[in-house]
Amino acid sequence: MALEITDANFEELVLKSDKPVVVDFWAEWCGPCRMIGPVIEKMAGDYDGKAVIGKVNVDQNPGVSAQFGVRNIPTVLFLKNGEVADKSVGAVPEAQLKAKLDAIM
Repeated sequence: MALEITDANFEELVLKSDKPVVVDFWAEWCGPCRMIGPVIEKMAGDYDGKAVIGKVNVDQNPGVSAQFGVRNIPTVLFLKNGEVADKSVGAVPEAQLKAKLDAIM
C-alpha cells in the first residue's frame, strides 16, 4: 500500500530515503487522480522493498506541493537521493510510470 506522505513526514520518508521514491500529488476531487490512484497502489506492491511509493494530498499538505511547484494534478515525482530525477503530469499509463521508476533504480 502506498504511504501517506505529509508536510510533516516528507523529509523523513522522501528526502532521507536510501531507495528511489515515487510521490503522487493528488486530491479527492480530481478525476484523473482517481484514475491513477490504483496504478500507484499496484506499484507500491510491485516495488515493495525496492522503492518507496507514496501519495501527497495537495489540499491537506500545501507546503510540500508549493516546495516542488506542483500546479497541476496528478503530478508524479520520481526522486533519487532527495533530488527530483523525473516527473509525470496527468493521467498516464502504468507502463510509463514504471519505465520512469526503472530508469532511476
